[in-house]
Amino acid sequence: MSAALDNMSQARGLLREAAWRLKAGEVVPYLGPALVPQAASPRTPEALAAFMGTKVALPRRAKGNVWAAAQHIESYKHRNTVTALMNEAFATPVPPAPMHEVLAGLNLPLIVESWYDDAMRTALAGRAGWGEVQGITRAGIGEDRWFRFYGPGGEAATAEEASRWNTLLYRPHGGVSPARNYLISDADYVEVLTEIDIQTPIPEEVRRRRAGRSFIFIGCRFHDQMLRSYARQIMKRSATTHYALLPDGELTRNEARFLAEQGIVAVPLPFEDAVKEILSGL
Repeated sequence: MSAALDNMSQARGLLREAAWRLKAGEVVPYLGPALVPQAASPRTPEALAAFMGTKVALPRRAKGNVWAAAQHIESYKHRNTVTALMNEAFATPVPPAPMHEVLAGLNLPLIVESWYDDAMRTALAGRAGWGEVQGITRAGIGEDRWFRFYGPGGEAATAEEASRWNTLLYRPHGGVSPARNYLISDADYVEVLTEIDIQTPIPEEVRRRRAGRSFIFIGCRFHDQMLRSYARQIMKRSATTHYALLPDGELTRNEARFLAEQGIVAVPLPFEDAVKEILSGL
């Protein structure tokens, strides 16, 4: 058998295994913006930084770095300006991809959505037994809390209520709905990252539901240190083997090192092919 055919066989075997384990609730989907590559809202941190740069003049150090861009705007204008720009960037709803719709029907214990749009929330809408928890900025809120819970209609909820939901949608960076919470500036992340090693900013219900489970990363990149830091901490105390359906493009050296150190097996197929293959198993 040729090396190419052997790789294809291995990839399909990995995807069959991942699909079976997903249906059994043994795998947590960790979703990125590449699941909907063509949308009105920015689909990468770099594209979001570029959007901000069309609205506010940015210094060279902030161009291409959305966390620095947001920090510059917050420092020289106001946090409200950052929020208004994020609201504008994500004002047009992103339609769920087939993967979002299928995952919404699996009654999974935990789904992680790592971008700011509402595609996964929209896919879950109309179903019973779910809710979400979002990371929040603590800038200006005067509260000692790291996250908030919301029911399916966007109403505020409690951790006790969340413990009874069949499916918990975790949006660690916040999201445009239901309350326009955004972790986006350097200051937001510095504050969280000073505590995240001891897991305080990660909801207890997320920690409970991830225990012993694998993760499957779909449409995420890890070329930025902050993205790696978050994923590493969200995965903590889960299983030791994970999967990744990565967007097309060469991995950076830091991404490859991150995948290896975290036990994440990247499926060696083009992204769209890998998504179609796993959907066929679900």
